[in-house]
Amino acid sequence: MLKKIPHTYVIVFGILVLSAILTWVIPGGVFDRQIINVNGIDRNVVVPGSFHYVENNPQTWQIFSALFDGFVDKADIIIFILIIGGAFWIMNESKAIDVAIRSVLKFSKSIENNRFISGIGADNLIFLLIMTMFSVFGAVFGMSEETIAFVIIFVPLSISMGYDSIVGVSLCFVAAALGFAGAILNPFTIGIAQGLSNLPLFSGIEYRMFCWIIINLAGFWFILRYAVKIKKNPSISRVAADDKYWLERHETDNLQIVYHTPLSAWIIYIILILVMGIFSWYNPVTNISIGEKSIQIPAIPIITVLFVITGFLTLRRSVHFFILQILLITILILITGVMGYGWYIMEIATLFFAMGLAAGISMNYSANKITRLFLDGIKDIQSAAIIVGLAGGIIIILNNGNIIDTMLYKLSESISGMGRMAAVSMMYLVQNLINLAMPSGSAKAALTMPMMSQFSDLIGVSRQATVMAYQFGDGFTNIITPTSGVLLGVLSVAKIPYEKWFRWVLPLVILLIIIGFLLLIPTVYMKLNGF
Repeated sequence: MLKKIPHTYVIVFGILVLSAILTWVIPGGVFDRQIINVNGIDRNVVVPGSFHYVENNPQTWQIFSALFDGFVDKADIIIFILIIGGAFWIMNESKAIDVAIRSVLKFSKSIENNRFISGIGADNLIFLLIMTMFSVFGAVFGMSEETIAFVIIFVPLSISMGYDSIVGVSLCFVAAALGFAGAILNPFTIGIAQGLSNLPLFSGIEYRMFCWIIINLAGFWFILRYAVKIKKNPSISRVAADDKYWLERHETDNLQIVYHTPLSAWIIYIILILVMGIFSWYNPVTNISIGEKSIQIPAIPIITVLFVITGFLTLRRSVHFFILQILLITILILITGVMGYGWYIMEIATLFFAMGLAAGISMNYSANKITRLFLDGIKDIQSAAIIVGLAGGIIIILNNGNIIDTMLYKLSESISGMGRMAAVSMMYLVQNLINLAMPSGSAKAALTMPMMSQFSDLIGVSRQATVMAYQFGDGFTNIITPTSGVLLGVLSVAKIPYEKWFRWVLPLVILLIIIGFLLLIPTVYMKLNGF
């Protein structure tokens, strides 16, 4: 008789306990740190050669206090998840997402007969467009936590199209992770790593663009290959039983929708025009940052005009299409806010909260009903928020135990005496291992790059090669590491058990790690622009 696979909470708590045990085994040690300015932002980075052992700090009862500390440390992501859950539950109640799914299915069938498209496959074409968009977001501005909101959209869409929740998660989360690993202009990884290595900001972009294309080709091929298998035989899906949750909530075949437009929707339309008009007045031009370059465009006025036109047209059809238009405008404002105004979790959560309220009022729901739906959404998604806090406790234990610096020091010592290619390969391996315990790209750059960039000078390797080793090591394992609050949040929202995800994604991670190693070879043996 097969043993029951542990719950995701049990797995994560087990890792937390293991981390505490390691604090008894690994000696305590720390690097000295200093504040330096990196691309206009003060960063707390390690001082190369400053490692020294300190008194051990074994963790015991702190296992339980780490849960509290983890929740405090990850409070922004936890609140973000809860607000997203509540806002989208209101939108789900309106059946607007079901209308969107039905429209996509209808569109997919309508283009199947096209000779060119039939050769590629209508679904494959749609998936490629979606994944490319999210990969660009990951590569340009480091989209990560934001994908949690899109899981609620793409998982039911993929299931309604005859696939499973793994495909839905792959369309947004994995695609963004592929772009994040490619990191063409990602200021949170490449920007910091190059700044700490005293390299020109976003230099070597030509080769990184090539790497981004190769990584995407491999990742997209893996996802589409799996999607085709599931489409042919849905019973082979590992998550077939788990997907019943989404099938019950988004049954579009027998769904009866009364298309109408209540007066409240027109009122929301006018209010939103006034609000967006005010924002356009105070922000007539937005400075959109793309890498080290910036473009000044009237982004908010353009979005406002777009909403005025499309909002009117959709209201004449039905409130459901108007709510979908609100969702689209929300996404456009999100992109503008992130790239133009440096928005992060708080601003994005506020934006989606406003979207949920606008959707509820447009449907003419009472204040009590909107409140009840929002709370129902929080209850439904609270497991995702809890797992993020639980994962945060792991990092707290490792930090309080003073063993992260010791582990890094020992790993970096193992690189000494190796040849150039072997040394770069070991740097790559070290970055992958560190990422399993420290998923934060910016924190990892501050911890490792000051040492590794100087070490690369000693062995005659370009600092740019060291940055690439960090970039790949930081990116690929993000889709599998159990200490990542974003990954666990995504899986919990999608109702995918971690162990099932691990079994599916492990071959992809291995493939990407091998590709990353091959892409590092030219950085050592070839003369590349910017290297």
